[in-house]
Amino acid sequence: MAQVGITGKGMRPHALRATAATSALEHNADIAKVQEWLGVASISSTRVYDRRGSRPEDSPTFKVAY
Repeated sequence: MAQVGITGKGMRPHALRATAATSALEHNADIAKVQEWLGVASISSTRVYDRRGSRPEDSPTFKVAY
């Protein structure tokens, strides 16, 4: 990360992935599409990168069977 001028405690590639995923989800991206962008195996893996304060389980996005 230092090679591209990004420094700071906790600044790791996974932090950037979490930021990108969280931002996409905050802007109403479909979680399945975010999963595809991240290249993770499952929706539950995608949720690991979701840093929003709350993820209501009754959300229609989470009720869809994939």
